[in-house]
Amino acid sequence: MKLKSAPACALLIAAAVSGPVLADINVGISVSATGPAASLGIPEKNSVALLPTTIGGQKVNYIVLDDATDPTAATKNIKKLISENKVDVVLGSSTTPNSLAMSDIAAENETPMISMAGSAIVVEPMDAKRKWIFKTAQNDAHMATAIVQHMTDKNVQTVAFIGFADAYGEGWYKEFAKIAEARKLKIVASERYQRNDTSVTGQILKVMAAKPDAILIGGAGTPAALPQKALKEKGYKGLIYQTHGVANNDFLRVGGKDVEGAFLPVGPMVVAAQLPNDNPVKKTALDYVGKYEAMYGKGSVSSFGGYAWDAGILLNNAIPLALKKAKPGTVEFRSALRDALESSKNLAGAHGVFNMNAQDHQGLDQRSRVMATIDKGTWKLVQ
Repeated sequence: MKLKSAPACALLIAAAVSGPVLADINVGISVSATGPAASLGIPEKNSVALLPTTIGGQKVNYIVLDDATDPTAATKNIKKLISENKVDVVLGSSTTPNSLAMSDIAAENETPMISMAGSAIVVEPMDAKRKWIFKTAQNDAHMATAIVQHMTDKNVQTVAFIGFADAYGEGWYKEFAKIAEARKLKIVASERYQRNDTSVTGQILKVMAAKPDAILIGGAGTPAALPQKALKEKGYKGLIYQTHGVANNDFLRVGGKDVEGAFLPVGPMVVAAQLPNDNPVKKTALDYVGKYEAMYGKGSVSSFGGYAWDAGILLNNAIPLALKKAKPGTVEFRSALRDALESSKNLAGAHGVFNMNAQDHQGLDQRSRVMATIDKGTWKLVQ
């Protein structure tokens, strides 16, 4: 066999490489893997390992950074991901304050971003900045509606609120107060606390002095256990509600027996095995739960990892569409990916069915939540 000369071989190799091969797709991720929101960020980080490494025939690289539940660190992370790692899309962060900080940078650089935070203010109201931002977590309004309905079914007439002194707490109070007023529920007290506080005794005493029939705790992760533990310590006998921000096993571990009996809205993934067979997300939710627990152990799955999984589902659907219009690593590809995400229709995730449009970059409806209670250290579907 006659060998070709080295220069000729080099030319042939170059021609082959420069043909149909495109640049890798780079996905930047910033989550709160440490700090007060670590119980949210760790399962999100873990779920990245389950996402596809090839989409539309192209290799996908995931670059994961920790923002330590700090908006300043989240801002630094997204700047690094965009300027140094040349990412085509950003996932993150775990909390509302961090996601809001990141969204400014994403919009300035015309890079699509998928947040995993709960508050609707991440994507609403739609404007030039938010046209680049999407989210997979349920809006507070979806969840607040479920809570208020449950309260009225339980004949609750007066309610108190204690929540985080940040965008998450304020967003929850705003949505809850609006729906509660419409349903004739009277809010008799409203208090705030910091995520890293070690005592909320003063706030709890004020709340209990108002003698509410029920109390809603507007917190997320393990710091949301603090008010409920204080309420139990002080002997509160009314109904206690939490938000979907606590749907992880670390909250159950930290809260222990003190959080037993609390009611909360959750994404259907949290109680996937208990869902009726005709639920449109049961199959997808069970698929995620099975994969996560196979890698990290039975009972390890949490609601928050599901938000990262759903971001992967959105990308798996949108990237092939964007590849038809542009090459990864270009402004045109980022724009095409943004457009493709916005066109997501009837896409079943672990937490709901996504139907996005130019005015709705979250796209979930009431199928994205069910009511649950904490019973014997686990989540039980409220029928």
